Amino acid sequence: MMKQSRDSINDIWGERTPHGPGQPWPVRVDERVSETPEHWVRGTCVLCSNGCALDIGVKAGKIVGVRGLASDATNKGRLGPKGLHGWVANHSEDRLTRPLIRENGQFREASWDEAMDLIVQKSRQIVEEHTAMGIGFYTTGQLFLEEYYTLGVIGKGGLGTPHMDGNTRLCTATAAAALKETFGSDGQPGSYEDLDVTDTILHVGHNIASQQTVLWTRILDRLAGPNPPQIIVIDPRRTFTAEKATVHLAPKVGTNVAVLNGLMHLIIQAGKIDQAFLEAHTVGYDDLKKTVEKYAPEYVEKLSGVPAADLRRAGELLANTQTLVSTVLQGVYQSMQATAAAVQVNNLHLIRGLIGKPGSGILQMNGQPTAQNTRETGADGDLPGFRNWNNPEHIKQLAKLWNVHVNKIPHWSPPTHAMQIWRYAEQGSIKMLWIQATNPAVSMPQLGRIRKILQQEDLFVVVQDAFMTETAKFADVVLPAAIWGEKTGTLTNVSRTVHISCKAIEPPGEARSDLDIFLDYARRMDFRDQDGQPLIKWHDSKSAFEAWKECTRGRPCDYTALTYEKLLAGSGIPWPVNEENPDGTPRLYTDFVFPTAADYAETYGQDLETGASVTAEEYKANDPKGRAMIKPAEHREPHEVPDENYPLWLTTGRQVYHFHTRTKTGRSKELHDAAPDAFVQISPEDAQRYGIEQDDWIMVESRRGLVIERARIGDIEPGLVFIPWHYGYWDDPSRPRAANELTLNEWDPVSKQPHYKYAAVRISKYNARDALPGPGLIGRAVEAVQGLIGQQNTPAPSASKAQGPQPKTTQRVDG
Repeated sequence: MMKQSRDSINDIWGERTPHGPGQPWPVRVDERVSETPEHWVRGTCVLCSNGCALDIGVKAGKIVGVRGLASDATNKGRLGPKGLHGWVANHSEDRLTRPLIRENGQFREASWDEAMDLIVQKSRQIVEEHTAMGIGFYTTGQLFLEEYYTLGVIGKGGLGTPHMDGNTRLCTATAAAALKETFGSDGQPGSYEDLDVTDTILHVGHNIASQQTVLWTRILDRLAGPNPPQIIVIDPRRTFTAEKATVHLAPKVGTNVAVLNGLMHLIIQAGKIDQAFLEAHTVGYDDLKKTVEKYAPEYVEKLSGVPAADLRRAGELLANTQTLVSTVLQGVYQSMQATAAAVQVNNLHLIRGLIGKPGSGILQMNGQPTAQNTRETGADGDLPGFRNWNNPEHIKQLAKLWNVHVNKIPHWSPPTHAMQIWRYAEQGSIKMLWIQATNPAVSMPQLGRIRKILQQEDLFVVVQDAFMTETAKFADVVLPAAIWGEKTGTLTNVSRTVHISCKAIEPPGEARSDLDIFLDYARRMDFRDQDGQPLIKWHDSKSAFEAWKECTRGRPCDYTALTYEKLLAGSGIPWPVNEENPDGTPRLYTDFVFPTAADYAETYGQDLETGASVTAEEYKANDPKGRAMIKPAEHREPHEVPDENYPLWLTTGRQVYHFHTRTKTGRSKELHDAAPDAFVQISPEDAQRYGIEQDDWIMVESRRGLVIERARIGDIEPGLVFIPWHYGYWDDPSRPRAANELTLNEWDPVSKQPHYKYAAVRISKYNARDALPGPGLIGRAVEAVQGLIGQQNTPAPSASKAQGPQPKTTQRVDG
C-alpha cells in the first residue's frame, strides 16, 4: 500500500508555505513509500537540474521510497512528481544486467572480460591505425562528478582525443557560453536563495513551473506571502509559469534578441542605468547603447509581435525594480541567436548594476542534474577546472597535475563539440563512438540522419546504459550500468550547490557503476604517466573526489575545502569551498570583480554573430582585468522560416512528468499514465483553419520527416505548433512520433547548441489509411520507424511494445 504525503501527479507543487522577503523558506517534507523502510540512505534527486536532497528508503535490499531532506537549503524537504515517482525505475524488469556483444546481427550475452577486451582491442587498433582522433565519446548530464572527471582524464590525458562532448551540448551549452562571454568563466552568479528576497523575477524562455517544479514551488510560496515579487515571462506559449506572470510577453519564435534589446532600450531611455557601476566594473556599454537605440517598442512589435504596450509595461518594471533574478532556459538556448540572447539577459543586469547583491542574480539554467559537472570536469567540450584551452599556462597546469607531456593534452584547436563529433562519425574519421547514459537516437536533431550514422558498418558503437534504449539497439557492445541509488558520487546543481548521493542498494545482475567501468578501461588500456605510474591513481568515488579537488585549486570552481563528510552533515554546499570560504559561497561577484583577466579567464570569447574566436593577442590587448564584458547583438531572422509549403512554426519542449527520453520516468506507471504520449499543441485559430478538433490525429511534416500525434488545442499563439520531445519508440513503435524527426541540423555559432525551437512545418488531419506502407513519404517514414524497433506493417497508431534488438545494417532509413 503506497503511502504518500500528497498526490503529486494531480497536485504538482503541493500546499503553500507562504513567506515574505527575508523570512526563511519554511520546511515541508514530501514523502512517498511503498513499504516502511528498514533504513534511510542519503541521496539527491537526478530527474531535473534543481538538485533536491532526499533520503532513499530501503527494505530487503530494494528501494521502497523517498522523502525530501528537511535540512537542505535547496528544497527544504520538497520533492516534485518525478522525484517522488521516478525511483521505481531501478527495479524495472527490463534492466540490462549483463554485457551484450553483437554477432551476426544479433546480441548475445558476454562476460565483462570479453566485452571490455573487445573495446580495448578496438581502441588500440584505432589508435594505431588512425591515432586517438579516431575515437569519440558522447556522454551525458546524468553521471556523477567523479565519473566525469575520470572520463575527462582518460580522454584528454590517456588517449589524447579532443572528441569528447555530451548531450549537455543539446541542453545547456549556451548557459556556459553566455556566462563565459560576459563574466570570463562558467558558474552562476546568483543562487536559489535570491528568489527568497527579490522584488522581480524575469523568466526568459523558461517554463520553470514544469521544468524545475520545486524551484517554482519556492516562487509560489513568495507569491502567497507578503510583498510578493513581480514576474515577467517571455514565452510564446501560455504555460503554467505564464499564468502567474505580472506581464507575459509572447514573441514570435526566434525573436528573443529583439525583445531583450527593446527592454534595454526602455531602461536606458528611462535613465535607470547604474552609471557608476558601468564605469567601474564593465567594458562595452557604449556599443550596447548604440545597438539598442533603434529597438523602440513599435519596432520590436514589428519584429516580434509583442505589443508595444506590453513591452513598455515590462520595461517599466525592469527599470524601477531594486532587485532582479533572471532565469533562462531552452526557449533561449535552443533558438535562433542562442548565446547572443542569453548574453543580453546578462547585459540587462549589468546596466542596472543588479548583480552580486542579495535578491539580484542570474540563473542561466541547466536542464540536467549534473550538467554543471560535465562542464567543470572536462567531460564535454571544456577543460577541467574551467581552464582555457587557448592559454598555454593552463595546459601546463593540467600536464603537471596529471604528470603527462603537455602535447598529450589536445589543445591545438577548440575541443570538438557534439554536433561535429557526429559529423566526423558520419564522414568516417571517427571509427569508435562510446555513448554513456544518453539516447541520441531520440534526442538528437534530424533523427533519420542519426540512425544512418549509428548503422554505419565502419563505426564501432559502445553504449553504456541501464536499459535497451533506441540507441543501444544500434550498438556493437552494450555495457549494463548502475544508476542513481546504486552508486555513490557527487553532483552540482544550477545554484552551484554540491550534493552527495550515496549507494543504497546493489545494482541488478552484473551491472557496474560508470566509474568502475571507466577505471577498468583505464587499467586494461594501461594508461601511464611520465614516470611509468598508472595515470588514474584513484580507485573509488571518494579518492576520485580527492583527486578532483586538486584539479580545482585556485580556479573559480574551487572544491578544495569540501569533503564527503561535510556533504553528509545536513545540506548541500555551493562552491567555491576553500580556505577563504570553508562553508561555501551562496553568491558570486559580491566584490564586483569578475574572472575576466587574461591570465585567468576560461575563454577569450567569440563573436556573437559568427562564432569566430577572439585570439589571445586580441584579448590581452584589451584585457578587461576583472571587469564584466557587455556584448551587444543585432536581431537576425531564423534561417528556416514558414513559407507557402510549410506555413507554420514548430517548437519543441518538455512536460512536467517526464525527463529526457523517458528512459526512467516512462517506467514509472504513475508518471507514464499522467503523460502517456506526445501531442501537437495548436491554437484554436489554426484548428479551425485546418478542420481539426481536440484529440484528432494530426500529421506534422517538415523538410526532414514527419510525425503523427493527437491534437491539443489552446494556450499557444496562432501559427505556432508545439510538440514535446520526450517520446521515442521503445514503448510505442506503431508510428513516427519523435519530435526530432522534424528538427533542424543547425546550431548556434558560439555555443554550438542545436536549434530545436524553430522549424517550418505543415499540418493536416490524419487518416489511418495514409499510414499504409508504400513508396510515399508517409509509408517510408512509418516503415523506417517500424524497422528501427522490429515491427512490420502496423498501419495505424497503437500502443504495442517495442521488440528486441535488430541487426545493424546499412539499410536506408528515411524520416
